[in-house]
Amino acid sequence: MNCRHCNNPLTHTFVDLGAAPPSNAYLKPQQLNEPETWYPLRVMVCEQCWLVQTEDFAAAEELFDADYAYFSGISSGWVAHTRHYAETMIERFQLGLESHVIEVSSNDGTVLWHFKDRGIPHLGIEPTASTAEAAIKRGITTIEEFFGVNLADKLTGQGKQADLTIANNVLAHVPDINDFVSGFARLLKPHGVATFEFPHP
Repeated sequence: MNCRHCNNPLTHTFVDLGAAPPSNAYLKPQQLNEPETWYPLRVMVCEQCWLVQTEDFAAAEELFDADYAYFSGISSGWVAHTRHYAETMIERFQLGLESHVIEVSSNDGTVLWHFKDRGIPHLGIEPTASTAEAAIKRGITTIEEFFGVNLADKLTGQGKQADLTIANNVLAHVPDINDFVSGFARLLKPHGVATFEFPHP
């Protein structure tokens, strides 16, 4: 296995947590007597760039499929956090009717709802069909695709660059992190701002 950032061969194990099935990959009743797929939870560290990373065995399309079960709007604590975040960003960067906000991995549109509520143009990018559909039903402009340089170039070509890009709890799930982050650099307006949030214990 090579480093997901600098391509250096990985030989050093940071921690081995055994194995587990994919998160949010819940079994249907008819699957309960069938074998369940488990994946190793071995975390490596690159001794060249020091990126800590998992050994990935499942493709993104397998993990984030049409039956993806996590909807961010079900958590009242998260909804409150996103409201505070949106209010802070709107005030700090003077976002208004002429601005454009794009969220990558926008789930059911919980974050973007607060921008929509203020009349601020927005776009959600969400690869899972179930959550993208929920966002669209709420009136959140959403496209159902995986994000990277190709999509960023496509949106930029359509004049859809962003004053603010949002990515919450997604970077750790991205197989090609260089392509993903490069997409943000292309998608932002010259004075645009990108924000990333990460979970922590």
